[in-house]
Amino acid sequence: MPSTKPFYHRNLPHWLPESATIFLTWRLFGSLPNLPKSTARIGCATIPPPASSSGKKFKEMDSVLDKATSGPFWLRNFAIAGCVTDAIHLRSQELNFYDLHAFVVMPNHVHLLITPKVPLSRVTNGLKGVTARDANAILRRTGQHFWQDESFDHWVRNPAQFDRIRAYIEHNPVTAGLSASPETWPWSSASQINSI
Repeated sequence: MPSTKPFYHRNLPHWLPESATIFLTWRLFGSLPNLPKSTARIGCATIPPPASSSGKKFKEMDSVLDKATSGPFWLRNFAIAGCVTDAIHLRSQELNFYDLHAFVVMPNHVHLLITPKVPLSRVTNGLKGVTARDANAILRRTGQHFWQDESFDHWVRNPAQFDRIRAYIEHNPVTAGLSASPETWPWSSASQINSI
């Protein structure tokens, strides 16, 4: 178990223990509206009142992203999803920024389970920066937001939680109704094409 707990706070609190395995999620800019009310609708998806814990809040947000019928879905584009997948692998295999345990690229968000070897901000800034530039070039957009600025992160406390998170990530396309099995979603660590 990591002994130090560096902390910082933006809109979300971030606890980043040294040498911990981290579950990261980030989403496309504009994929969730800024909603002042406790319950609202996105297309056919209802956003429930705020939950009491950060874990419940995350699951609610992820469920809304999975069920969204409006907003940007740029990661449905095969070239863009491929750029994101390639960037994830490059930072693991060639740049050695982290040990990659699981990932999935969904139509409007990304989940990643890693053990960083460099500061987490370097990981997220690098991944989001290069993929935003490449995706905007594919979309013929210049200088526009691609990713939401802030990411969700959670440090994994024990092996059982690691296994639950890995399964959650790799089954996300199945849960969202996008794939019959984790292995058939091409932009995932569970995919036979992108096995890690």
